[in-house]
Amino acid sequence: MDDSRETKRIVGTRRLREAMVKPSSLRIITVANQKGGVGKTTSTVNIAAALSMGGLRVLVIDLDPQGNASTAFGVEHFENPGIYEVLMGDLTLEACVQKVKGFPSLECVSSNTSLAQAEIELVPMVAREMRLKEAIEELVAERLLRGEALDYIFIDCPPSLGLLTINALSAAKEMLIPIQCEYYALEGLSQLLKTYELVKKRLNANLKLSTFVLTMFDGRTRLANDVADEIRKHYPNELIDIPIPRAVRVSEAPGFNQTVMTYDALSPGAIAYMSVARELAARSKPFDANVISIHYKHEGEIA
Repeated sequence: MDDSRETKRIVGTRRLREAMVKPSSLRIITVANQKGGVGKTTSTVNIAAALSMGGLRVLVIDLDPQGNASTAFGVEHFENPGIYEVLMGDLTLEACVQKVKGFPSLECVSSNTSLAQAEIELVPMVAREMRLKEAIEELVAERLLRGEALDYIFIDCPPSLGLLTINALSAAKEMLIPIQCEYYALEGLSQLLKTYELVKKRLNANLKLSTFVLTMFDGRTRLANDVADEIRKHYPNELIDIPIPRAVRVSEAPGFNQTVMTYDALSPGAIAYMSVARELAARSKPFDANVISIHYKHEGEIA
């Protein structure tokens, strides 16, 4: 190994071990985008893992019936009870929490195959939009009594705007939107923002659109740069302007039941996610995002 590569390795390893800013209060962040394949789950698990590596207590709730976040963390989710049982009122969140191997302060509440029917089963329930919020409040109170307060809770949503996502938005303090740097990513943004505004008005007045993350960025293409420029223009305060590159290691990691943070911690994708996590932590006191008032020329095009 040449001197320059060894120096980068040492600096990178040291950077991974640096403590991150502890938030002044628990941050509950819903990661949502109704478009599939935008890096939503990938961003959730890698940012959560990076924050945990920075010494923070993190819980990830896998609210996607596909269970990809559970797979990336290597936690059992096919037979074990998980978030479905919590939403149905059969178990508490605490009863379903699993430790993530290799991370001393990272936990996960898994999805399972039964979650696919939850959208239907929630419909006749009283306060159906608040089931997750109530479960989280119970968990947070229990952890405080034990002196084990969490710093972050991430909720990984399914690629839809149904009752599961509504539950997540109702329970959260912040919303993080991963934006794939391609044209179709902007097409569905108006619908997502309308849902955000509706939830904020009717169910959760404290919800803030706090963060945008650019994913699958290829700086060689004009389109990727145009999409990034649009988000920078309209959301300069909310955007974490550290694009996540298209990277083979990021895609490979879930196949080994890992995040890229442990699969290849010094790869470009891991370094980018670590930098995003540090920036997110630096914004440790959630700010009041400006009221969104964007007009659209037509669906998906920001005016």
